[in-house]
Amino acid sequence: MQALLDVILPVFVVTGFGYLAVWRGWFSDTGVDGLMNFTQKFAIPCLLFTAIARLDLGQSFDWRLLASFYTGALTGFLLGLLGARYLFGRPWEDAVAIGFCCLFSNTVLLGLPLTERAYGADALSVNYAIIALHSPFCYGIGITAMEITRARGSSGVALTGKVLRAMFSNALIMGIGLGFFVNLTGLPLPGVLNDGLDLLVRAALPAALFGLGGVLVRYKPEGDLRVILYVCAIALIVHPLITRGLVAGFSLPTEAVRSAVLTAAMAPGINTYIFANMYGAARRVAASSVLIGTALSIITVWVWLGLLP
Repeated sequence: MQALLDVILPVFVVTGFGYLAVWRGWFSDTGVDGLMNFTQKFAIPCLLFTAIARLDLGQSFDWRLLASFYTGALTGFLLGLLGARYLFGRPWEDAVAIGFCCLFSNTVLLGLPLTERAYGADALSVNYAIIALHSPFCYGIGITAMEITRARGSSGVALTGKVLRAMFSNALIMGIGLGFFVNLTGLPLPGVLNDGLDLLVRAALPAALFGLGGVLVRYKPEGDLRVILYVCAIALIVHPLITRGLVAGFSLPTEAVRSAVLTAAMAPGINTYIFANMYGAARRVAASSVLIGTALSIITVWVWLGLLP
């Protein structure tokens, strides 16, 4: 119970304030769009840039950690894809979008603040190692699968071009890439720039959590309930369960186990709806999975915190 009060509820209180403010008309939809544009295109890319630029790459990027998390994520995608097609009879394009919902955890907006509150700021180096590959990996899988589904005779070169354009026009991936560039080259950043980035970074997560609550008002849980619950079960239970088993098998240190499993236990992220909307596939399932998954994660994250060492 203390973990629920001290770790989980403060994060969801900020999200709840955003939901309440928009629902009651105290904060406009236009304001939410502006806030989310600020966080998704500027503040969070800057957060990821500074984190990767300052990360000890040799210590943080343990292949066992990444294999544990991303094996769970890829398994979730395949279960979502095949389940949507063969259990629920959805068209292949819908099945890819539903698989993406099971693949793309909310590693940043929920994963970072929850891990920091549970285990402290020092634990976040593991999160950043996971996040550094998260958008490239997930978008690479999702876009490739969708473009193959829709290709109908397109050449491999054209398909590769579409995938790369879609991936590297993403602000999060650009922030991560620039962070790697600065880290690997040792390029010094002026003190004034570092201080300015630190100011911007401090606003990233609180603003994003508030904006997330405001965005969730738009997502009405209508229809497709069996598919939505299937997605939530994979995202909130199957992914962290696989990750937990693999990190134990690899005998990773406790700090890595905590961050990896808790990050894997996050609900589907907003980007799942963005992906579905981009392709016009399974939009209602994606939107409702974000809403219902986020609400259910209040309970499931509490359970995972109790099970972790």
